[in-house]
Amino acid sequence: MENSPTHRIAIFASGSGTNAENIVRYFRAQADPIAQVALILCNRPQAGVIQRAARLGIPCHCFNREDLLEGRILPLLNKESIDFVVLAGFLLRIPEYLIEAYPQAIVNIHPALLPKFGGKGMYGDHVHQSVVEAGESQTGITIHYVNAELDKGSIICQKTCPVLPGEDYHQVAEKVHLLEYEHYPKVIDSLLRQQSAGRD
Repeated sequence: MENSPTHRIAIFASGSGTNAENIVRYFRAQADPIAQVALILCNRPQAGVIQRAARLGIPCHCFNREDLLEGRILPLLNKESIDFVVLAGFLLRIPEYLIEAYPQAIVNIHPALLPKFGGKGMYGDHVHQSVVEAGESQTGITIHYVNAELDKGSIICQKTCPVLPGEDYHQVAEKVHLLEYEHYPKVIDSLLRQQSAGRD
């Protein structure tokens, strides 16, 4: 009989949900997964991640900024026994009560090499455009813990790719997305295995 996954993940997403689906499929493909994605939360009612969640058979909850700020998200996470939170293209700041409820258990992926190109307004194509306009020779991804300051949490992992002369931001974005798909699920897996080993 297969063991049940040790950890239950909630993914917060605001967009199409490609990273969310990639993480779901990564853990589903394992013979003995350390975790399962048990819940997807979205703050935009038209976001593609909602349809993805339905296709994947994962409960999805839509909410607004006030729900997040006024504490209505934590009971949902508790009800689903969530013990790890993953941000995957989520565009709202995580409030302090959630950070306190999940110490060192909320991670985010940023499509650049922090501390460069982070902070307010730095998301999605805005980041890639800024990287190209600044003449950077490389970019990449930063996976980090979430704290009260935007894009300032402790860095867990960075992976790089070159920015070649003449490339536009669409081409850069494609390379960064490939890094996201390759590394984000693996890093989440590794963190959870370290946590589980620490409890033993």
